[in-house]
Amino acid sequence: MVITLNGKKRSTCCSTAFGLRDSAGSCTDMVILNGFQLSEDCSLSEGDTVAIIRKGVMPGKEELESMMMARHTPEVHCKVSRGSVAVAGLGGLGSNIAVMLARTGVGRLLLVDFDIVEPSNLNRQSYYVRHLGMNKTDALRLQLEEINPFIEVETKNVRVTEENVEEIFSGYGIICEAFDRPEAKSALVNTALEKFAAAKVVAASGMAGYESSNKIRTVRAMKRLYLCGDLENEARVGSGLMAPRVQVCAGHQANMILRLLLGIEDA
Repeated sequence: MVITLNGKKRSTCCSTAFGLRDSAGSCTDMVILNGFQLSEDCSLSEGDTVAIIRKGVMPGKEELESMMMARHTPEVHCKVSRGSVAVAGLGGLGSNIAVMLARTGVGRLLLVDFDIVEPSNLNRQSYYVRHLGMNKTDALRLQLEEINPFIEVETKNVRVTEENVEEIFSGYGIICEAFDRPEAKSALVNTALEKFAAAKVVAASGMAGYESSNKIRTVRAMKRLYLCGDLENEARVGSGLMAPRVQVCAGHQANMILRLLLGIEDA
């Protein structure tokens, strides 16, 4: 029969997935059959897609692409890998969103921030002690390279204003707003929707404190604007920004971006 093994079509006389694994690798390798990781052996059929993954070894670009395709299903991964997304603000929301998008295999990311990593960031942002004092753009790019070295990552170490939105974000069909301050949020969202006729904006409002995570949701506020959060709980005295709710909201934004890349526009 003919199957696809790690991205390449090949003929095999093996009748089971584990038999194929043992002939092509070792018994400790992971096997993904048609997007599902096997814990027990399974029969192979004509046209199956199989990924055999050696533990602890970074594969080459084509092999990694085939493995991610096996996980995501081919049509989904092809759309995602062609996607371009800009992330504005690399704090608790943006740093975690960028990591999720890199893990998802988004082909091209723009990271925009003007700040450095400080100790107070470590409670909710995707940085480590070794990143203290670094530009957030540089620290996050290093992380993304360790997650997926084959995606294109562009960085701009600049403060976003109404005057430079068009210059910074031109060429990106999806813009993720992940700022802390309301005035920065409105400047980016309003200007982007005005200047870019087709761009979609995924923004956030309300993820502070430790209220129920079930209050955080995604809504389609306008035709090209999506809002994630509970729209109520902003950071204030007595209600700080904490990792769980911030990351729940970041997950909403990343998932909405994924849906848009797949052509799904409903929230």
